[in-house]
Amino acid sequence: MILKGKAHKFADDVNTDDIIAAKYLVTTDPVELGKKCMETIAPDFAKQVTKGDIIAAGKNFGCGSSREHAPLAIKGAGISCVIASSFARIFYRNAINTGLPILEVPRADEIKGGDELEIDLTGGVIKNITQGKIYKSEGFPEFMQKIVASGGLMQWIRSRTNV
Repeated sequence: MILKGKAHKFADDVNTDDIIAAKYLVTTDPVELGKKCMETIAPDFAKQVTKGDIIAAGKNFGCGSSREHAPLAIKGAGISCVIASSFARIFYRNAINTGLPILEVPRADEIKGGDELEIDLTGGVIKNITQGKIYKSEGFPEFMQKIVASGGLMQWIRSRTNV
């Protein structure tokens, strides 16, 4: 699975309240959540995203509460993937469960906002086309790619059990 998009840069310790403020937790509609994604730290973020863009962040992305609304908001904003130096464990699980691919890239902090990126999820290769750099991550396992392609864990389970 190859993803291409423009990078939107965020620093370390972006918490789930930064991703989607608690006052918007009255819905689980990704499109509605996406309109308010990152509002408290980047007010124009949702308006600047083009479908398929990528978030590049520092350490501990998604720290804070365990709400699944955070990865839903990111997907709803049109982001295709999040790469970060590290993720909060619960955010990592919630992202996969909601069908949002994420990759840990130790040098993700070198990526600048606006850089054009190409991500090979299978091989774990991130090409920064703008800077002419290549970053490596562990490849996204096939079963996780199937979960993401299905739209999340529950949809994947339904597809396998005919429920």
